[in-house]
Amino acid sequence: MQLTRPPAHHLRPFVRLLWASTPDDAPTPQPGAREHVLPTGGMHLVFRLGGPPLRLFRDDADAQGFTVGYAMVGGTRPAFFVRDVSVETPSVGVMLQPGAARALLGAPEGALADCHTPLDALWGADAGFALEQLHGAGSLAAQLAVVEALLTARLALRALHGLHPAVAHALAGLSGGSVIGELVKHSGYSHRRFIALFRGMTGLAPKQYTRMLRFDRVLSQFALEPHQPWVELALQAGYSDQAHFNRDFLAIAGMSPQAYRRAAPTASRHVPMRAPSHRSNLSKT
Repeated sequence: MQLTRPPAHHLRPFVRLLWASTPDDAPTPQPGAREHVLPTGGMHLVFRLGGPPLRLFRDDADAQGFTVGYAMVGGTRPAFFVRDVSVETPSVGVMLQPGAARALLGAPEGALADCHTPLDALWGADAGFALEQLHGAGSLAAQLAVVEALLTARLALRALHGLHPAVAHALAGLSGGSVIGELVKHSGYSHRRFIALFRGMTGLAPKQYTRMLRFDRVLSQFALEPHQPWVELALQAGYSDQAHFNRDFLAIAGMSPQAYRRAAPTASRHVPMRAPSHRSNLSKT
């Protein structure tokens, strides 16, 4: 069971989406189960309300992995990560808008990119207080109301600056198909300074962000037309040819397009994978 909705109006410059989920029945453990989590191009704040703490793996061959905790920030990243899904857990999550991390988390996107950060490293004791409040909420809707109140309180503590105008213009331009060089020229900044501004606000360089937009268009269209040939999906999304598409897909998803289709994920960015057979150290962390 999952509830997804946009945030309250005052949070929309900072929050793209709120969600809460819980297993429909008592979950059956599946020892060793894991999945590739494909990037969204955004930053996520997640609270796990049951089961074990989040366990991640450095790659598909990592049998031991490492734990992150029950409240964490998933930074913007250009490629997949691997996580343990052996036990389904109730969770609450927030997908942030570009430029929102400093206001809500106390650190810029660039400092949190490409990794998972325990929330207590950013919020201190407030991270534990947030988990307590969410555990006390009686329904998915109540959990979303709690997390909205927590984020509203965080905003009240900080001076708000929003997106840098050059980055805001670039994000709109890239979504509309503008060329990066034209956006740099329009910004009035040097190429190096423009990239630094963009990365600081989004966690990705402009070329990485553009690549994520193309990848997102492919996944969105694939979800609507799962039997359409990959080459057609790739050309529609803006790839120059199938070889270009195959290279990007492998780099971002950690698998080929054909392997992705065979996996048939029920959620487009959560792809079930087999765990490595050598798991003798898995329970020691």
